[in-house]
Amino acid sequence: MNWYDDETSKNNLESTLTTKEAEKLNEEQRKLQVTGGSTFILSLPKDWATKNELKRGSSMIVREEDDGSLSISPNSFPQKGKQDEAFIKVIQNDNPDAVMRTTISAYLSGYNLLHVRAQSQKPLSLKLRNHLKTFARHYLVGTEIVTDTATDLTLQVLLNYPELTVQNALSRMSIIASSMHKEAIQALKKLDHSSANAVIETDREVNRFSLYIVRLLKLAVSNQRIVKEIGLNSQRDCLGYRLIAKSVERSADHATKIAENTLLLKEIVNEELLNKIVQLSELANAMFERSMEALFKHDFHMAESVIEKLGQVHWLEKEAVLCSQNVKVEEVVNLRLLIESVRRTAEYASDISEVVLNLNVESVLS
Repeated sequence: MNWYDDETSKNNLESTLTTKEAEKLNEEQRKLQVTGGSTFILSLPKDWATKNELKRGSSMIVREEDDGSLSISPNSFPQKGKQDEAFIKVIQNDNPDAVMRTTISAYLSGYNLLHVRAQSQKPLSLKLRNHLKTFARHYLVGTEIVTDTATDLTLQVLLNYPELTVQNALSRMSIIASSMHKEAIQALKKLDHSSANAVIETDREVNRFSLYIVRLLKLAVSNQRIVKEIGLNSQRDCLGYRLIAKSVERSADHATKIAENTLLLKEIVNEELLNKIVQLSELANAMFERSMEALFKHDFHMAESVIEKLGQVHWLEKEAVLCSQNVKVEEVVNLRLLIESVRRTAEYASDISEVVLNLNVESVLS
């Protein structure tokens, strides 16, 4: 072991000890009491009750968690003023893309009111305002523009969690991604530029749901109370669903790449190569659809069956690549990239299935 490994291990150990010490500071042992011969009572820390503005008769929520522990929380947390609002200050020379990224970060962090305000009462540029309004309409699910003045643009998130859960959003997202893949291959068959362009335009629908899912998962990680509301069983599922959402988004991106490479082709692909690509595509997209079915059905064995098909995908890819050697030189690069995107769709299906295995492994353990 090198000296820096020793130092890193030491730092990690110190960090762990510090974390454990911090957790100890937040822990407190309290004895369970019995009153009336049958009612169990546990007193609450006074500082915590005061901080949350609790008093005699305050309504409390007691919930049993999956691990058997109990969580206790006030029926409604005290309002802290503008904790639900984000204020993004803008100067005239600010890059619209940078302002947009800040706005997206605030949206993903769970803020429901996003104020984009000009400093010193100088008007926001028309380019910035149009940029943000267009992006909000196209990419921020459940968001409406409620204020639009020369110095203030306010976006409000109106959609409640139960109205569109993580599973519902992920289902719509995956259906769109699968349809994009099929339509891109149809565009390839006929060298249909109109259909290929339609696939590229549809990609933003997938991105909309992806951003929304990330927003829900970030909220669930920081607030256990909303886990059930967004359709998950526990906070432990959040990472798995984030990985799946990313894989679905990337699958849609590769459908877009298939369409983009189709637009670059000068002539229709010869029948032999086209049949190879179609065969590879049908397998890849079937794997993708089955991986999502396994997720929603919590089916461990179905997910395993998807992963087992990956070897067949690689074999079909080699067949298609060998067949592409007979194509004109100027077309080869675009076709190879197109074939790669089809293969990547299958690999993302395998990635999704691996997460499904992790989420449902307890179903096959004795």
